[in-house]
Amino acid sequence: MRITLRKKGIIAILLVGIFLCTDCFSSDKNPAVRKPNSELGLLIKKKVAPSKKVIRGERIYSAVLVESFYSGRNYQPAWSEDGRLMQMEKLITAVEEAYGDGLTPDHYHLSLLKSLVGRTKKDVSDPVLMADLDILLTDAFLTLGCHLSAGCVNPVTIEAEWFAKRGNVDVASVLEQAVRKKQILEALIKLRPEQGSYAKLRQALARYRELLLKGEWPRISSGPFLKKDVRSERVVELRKRLAASGDLDVGKAGGGDLFDDNMEQAVTLFQKRHGLKTDGVVGSGTLAALNVPFKHRIRQIELNLERLRWILGNPEQREIIVNIANFELNVIENGKSVLSMKVVVGKPFQQTPVFTAQMTHLIINPSWNVPDSIARKEILSKIRKDPHYLAEQKMMVLREQGFREYEINPETIDWSQITANKLSYKFRQEPGPLNPLGQIKFMFPNRFDVYLHDTPSKRLFSENVRTFSHGCTRIERPIELAEYLLRNAPGWTREKLLSTIEEGTEQKVLIPHPLNVHFLYLTAWVDEGGSLQFRNDIYKRDPLLDKALRKNPALN
Repeated sequence: MRITLRKKGIIAILLVGIFLCTDCFSSDKNPAVRKPNSELGLLIKKKVAPSKKVIRGERIYSAVLVESFYSGRNYQPAWSEDGRLMQMEKLITAVEEAYGDGLTPDHYHLSLLKSLVGRTKKDVSDPVLMADLDILLTDAFLTLGCHLSAGCVNPVTIEAEWFAKRGNVDVASVLEQAVRKKQILEALIKLRPEQGSYAKLRQALARYRELLLKGEWPRISSGPFLKKDVRSERVVELRKRLAASGDLDVGKAGGGDLFDDNMEQAVTLFQKRHGLKTDGVVGSGTLAALNVPFKHRIRQIELNLERLRWILGNPEQREIIVNIANFELNVIENGKSVLSMKVVVGKPFQQTPVFTAQMTHLIINPSWNVPDSIARKEILSKIRKDPHYLAEQKMMVLREQGFREYEINPETIDWSQITANKLSYKFRQEPGPLNPLGQIKFMFPNRFDVYLHDTPSKRLFSENVRTFSHGCTRIERPIELAEYLLRNAPGWTREKLLSTIEEGTEQKVLIPHPLNVHFLYLTAWVDEGGSLQFRNDIYKRDPLLDKALRKNPALN
């Protein structure tokens, strides 16, 4: 995935979830002892009390932050002054434009706000109406602002969380400044991720929505494989379909029923954009991708805009991006990919998680501490079948006693009496050619116990779909990655790295300048060349995110 991504300081969000923000905005005075200086202020204070979370039948989603915002300004209204309305229309415009980000404007009180603003144009003398409108406008700004800057779905639980959440942006302060400078619309626009990757995908969404107005793209009938020199009425269908998505020049869409060179090139381009085998042949996989409905692709873009909002933000000079769905790792430096390689990720039932962690060191010639799940499900049965298995694999048997581990002679154990539920032994494989971690392991402490590592099974990188691991990520070019990470470490030349590997002893090496590793799951994005990319949803995560984003915010 060659895409420029920036982290927004939300490692805690990805690792432990998203929390209510109770300290994002604070007053310079003690608001508890200050009294509002107007009737409207008194009404606002009453209505934003902790026990008041519903205004005119709609929930105040960011109630805690709303109350904190108003207490910091002595409960004075933010959207009117001396009976004059201020910037309400600008906020409504911003809420409407959230549709362009794949969000649902009515989740931010749009219909109710329009109705109430319409009423205030006729009468601004009703303090209850003005107080209600002020609070709803504030809640809409704060909630939308947080969702634009950090997403509205918790990436760990895949649940919609409609309140304003802790992140790197103090949205309440942003609102206060926007009110003072009268720049409401501009402030919300700036809360979108600034990186080009987000803007490009947002533009692709607008383009696809416009194309959909012309109707669904043509469906291709089922039948034999289509390839060069074949004649078929289905080739005519294929031409129209490829022209509709821009993979074939429109002027060549009426070229008849012959699968010619132009068709082969167009099919190859389509396959490349969808992560398929680029053979220029319309087989079952390519046919299935061609017949995915236009509306589904549009929703796919919307879902991935949300995924980008989870992680885009503050600039990082160096970072590692792993796009699980694309089976690819990229080292990003100053916004550009400087090193790219294929990866092998977790099986569908042993999925590689989405998270962010800091890489601090690497281990040359690592030993492998076999996870308990693998020991119970795989290793134990192999020992029973072959009494020489442990010796052949250079694997030690260990038992924990207190805080220490002791090696046990496997020949003293009656393995026929050991069941998976009663397995109290641990296994450790020595460094060497049989070790599944290969020659180098890259470490970034995380609660998932997932890391990057080499592998002796190089043949797997030739597969198009690479879901073969137990959750960790095997990388194609570990030497090159290690060389890059240690380029500023005194004495660690490529030659020193290779000679240390050759020695065969385990060694920990600190990375001089630690950097973040982002595990993402993008099934749609725009690459550095401007090409809109789609990938299969290998882990079936899109429907879960789709459901969460469609969920109506519930009342308390």
